[in-house]
Amino acid sequence: MIKISLPDGSVKEFEKNSTPMDVARSISEGLARNVISASYNNTIVETTTELTTDGSLLLYTWNDKEGKKAFWHSTSHVMAQVLEEQYPGIKLTLGPAIDNGFYYDVDFGDTKITEADFKAIEDRILEVSREKHEFKMRAVSKAEALEVYKNNEYKTELISNLEDGTITFCDHANFFDLCRGGHIPNTGLIKAMKIMSVAGAYWRGDEKNKQLTRVYGISFPKQKELTEYLELLEEAKRRDHRKLGKELDLFAFSQKVGQGLPLWLPKGAALRDRLEQFLKKAQKKAGYEQVVTPHIGQKELYVTSGHYAKYGADSFQPIHTPAEGEEFLLKPMNCPHHCEIYNTRPWSYKDLPKRYAEFGTVYRYEQSGELHGLTRVRGFTQDDAHIFCTPDQLDSEFKKVIDLVLYVFSSLGFENFTAQISLRDQENREKYIGSDENWEKAENAIINAARDKGLNTVVEYGEAAFYGPKLDFMVKDALGRQWQLGTIQVDYNLPERFELSYKGADNEMHRPVMIHRAPFGSMERFIAILLEHTAGNFPLWLMPEQAIILSLSEKYENYAEKVLTLLENHEIRGLIDNRNETIGKKIRDAEVKKIPFMIIVGDEEEKNGTISVRRHGQEGKGNITVTVDEFARLVNEEISKTLKPFVV
Repeated sequence: MIKISLPDGSVKEFEKNSTPMDVARSISEGLARNVISASYNNTIVETTTELTTDGSLLLYTWNDKEGKKAFWHSTSHVMAQVLEEQYPGIKLTLGPAIDNGFYYDVDFGDTKITEADFKAIEDRILEVSREKHEFKMRAVSKAEALEVYKNNEYKTELISNLEDGTITFCDHANFFDLCRGGHIPNTGLIKAMKIMSVAGAYWRGDEKNKQLTRVYGISFPKQKELTEYLELLEEAKRRDHRKLGKELDLFAFSQKVGQGLPLWLPKGAALRDRLEQFLKKAQKKAGYEQVVTPHIGQKELYVTSGHYAKYGADSFQPIHTPAEGEEFLLKPMNCPHHCEIYNTRPWSYKDLPKRYAEFGTVYRYEQSGELHGLTRVRGFTQDDAHIFCTPDQLDSEFKKVIDLVLYVFSSLGFENFTAQISLRDQENREKYIGSDENWEKAENAIINAARDKGLNTVVEYGEAAFYGPKLDFMVKDALGRQWQLGTIQVDYNLPERFELSYKGADNEMHRPVMIHRAPFGSMERFIAILLEHTAGNFPLWLMPEQAIILSLSEKYENYAEKVLTLLENHEIRGLIDNRNETIGKKIRDAEVKKIPFMIIVGDEEEKNGTISVRRHGQEGKGNITVTVDEFARLVNEEISKTLKPFVV
């Protein structure tokens, strides 16, 4: 007998060589019908894998991340089988699951695959799936694997880097593939699939290698789920921040300026400024001091911080000055500069905490293929701050930052989020700097603060920054997509590297603890996500224009000007559309611009000193006639519901 531990803490005994599916059946037939993958002692296994030792078992369904991963990886095998059938002589390489679906990189030789080919491939994949072929793993020797793939240089390269005794093939139908495992029980679970696109991809991501064809796909256990997913994609296209940014005149890109370097247009710059002022106001209440640092720094600064060793090769190259040996770098991070600000004078424990905040622009070289609108750029502005405190102050300071992040989210309509505790990789410690002792203190500080604040948390190993663990806020947008917005990090390492100190109550010198935090993350990425989350219908307090005045004819333009002045007196942002167009055309254009209120003025309004108000998206329903003072009161009441003062 073997003892198997389950997630609820129970331990059950089973016959040796029992499978995860046997365990599922022992719990309930319903669970057994839904289990599609499993992990045993933190290793992904098949539902048919025989368990021979005591251990911990996790069972995954379609609703679990790992379940979807197994489902999509299995579908990539079926797609590879069909591609080999329909395109004889191709060379398969790798076919992993990704966040949404899977891909397979294929060397098609001289053959080109296009969208016109998709349906035939999809139909055959579903045909194979209906045959309910089981996925079965088998071990092979390294020599056997190399012989099997002797005509496929990609697979042989992969195999040559593997140890004998660790190599497995996965079989289904008349097809096999080099694979480590992690599959659904059989192909019959695949009820719907679609090839999404094809793209070029260099072997191993190295542009010096041959370019392959990457075939992207996605699959589901029900046709209804595929239909809903495709509808969601269409809505995502309508909400694409690049499209909305252009329609709303917020930002642009120029090839002459350079890829990944956004240009903020007047409305976009005003939007950014409102976000900055909103956070600066809250930060001032929370005791932050504003600082400004240069866009460049001497190379030695980033060598000291460790950023050069970690990112130097992948960043912009050093700037050489006329002075021999003098090198500067475009600033990749603000924290080294803030450490040097702290170092400008001696501190006592009575002076701490020191909280330095900066909207600092940083630069990182991203590959051109990775650039994407505002979400992946080469120059971006972080709402950065660094808190230097005593170890005794760490807990309270960390919790205060959590409060600030939650205030930002609530003011901007991000209500669905999880706090991810990002810790070191449990095995590979080489990519991190600092002692184990300091890492353990930092990790425990985050875990305890998140628990005490009652946050909904998940733990992810291997996601920490190289200098310290993080609390990352994973926000779901209106389409259910998850984004990382806002981060708080505990750092014992940079204070060591920069020899930061303060005099304690014992008259001895001590190292402060450093907290890195950025509620927005970066202004560019935050605005992109906010654009897509709201579909451009920002919270009223943030809108570039809150109202547009539409006069029924030229006769009422003077009254329109008067109304605009009254709105400005109430600090309501407005403008007048006095184009020689019909009122219907003006309304349609205002709808496209997503202006919250359309104020229509004509004979009746001028006579009575009123305005007719139409709300964006209401299609004429609920129009009201009020005075400007009454309208201003309505606007301020709506703003006060979302934009409350920050309470320290």
